[in-house]
Amino acid sequence: MQVTRRTLFCNWKNLSIPAFWCFALAWMLSPLGMAQSDSKATSSTPSTTTKERKLEKATFGGGCFWCTEAVFQRVKGVEKVVSGYTGGKTKNPTYEEICTGTTGHAEVIQIEFDPKVVSFGKLLEIHWKTHDPTTLNKQGYDEGTQYRSAIFYENDEQKKVALEYKEKLNKEVYDGKIVTEITPIGVFYAAEGYHQNYYNLNTAKGYCRAVIVPKLKKFDEVFSDLKK
Repeated sequence: MQVTRRTLFCNWKNLSIPAFWCFALAWMLSPLGMAQSDSKATSSTPSTTTKERKLEKATFGGGCFWCTEAVFQRVKGVEKVVSGYTGGKTKNPTYEEICTGTTGHAEVIQIEFDPKVVSFGKLLEIHWKTHDPTTLNKQGYDEGTQYRSAIFYENDEQKKVALEYKEKLNKEVYDGKIVTEITPIGVFYAAEGYHQNYYNLNTAKGYCRAVIVPKLKKFDEVFSDLKK
């Protein structure tokens, strides 16, 4: 007897238990049953076209992280920006400790970005053009080692790109005056919650209008093609 979905459905109530299982086995081994089973297995297999994007990290110090965070939040391909501290020896530092300048840490931002949209080299360019890399431990009125210009690289490739870019800028633009520190990333400590997304939550404050807005305007002018 040919087994179909219809005959199995209509006749199963009239079967004894042994007969029912024989009928069910016949259904499973039939071409229709095998095809149905194969179809379910195929549909549950993840598609290779839906793989998650592989994000990379970049960590920069360029003065007050309220400013640098606001700039990089507007860059295409940047998925996340976290303000924090790194480069020192104090464990789990607080903002108050950072402000003493004795922890060795710098105020930094850690960026998660999609390298298929924006390259590490382009992020370096934005970093160097939106702060002053020639002033040692100082950005504007902010002074102290916590405000130093720095690049904390994740791997040898980032180190190579950063060193080559720094050398090029020193020759072509800054006449050897760049003081940006290029060093391997250590432990990164996220800053307190009130520092995160600071500009977007405090646009009316004086510091934001006087210091951050001009940086954002410069970014818009120079990197309009990279603006989200």
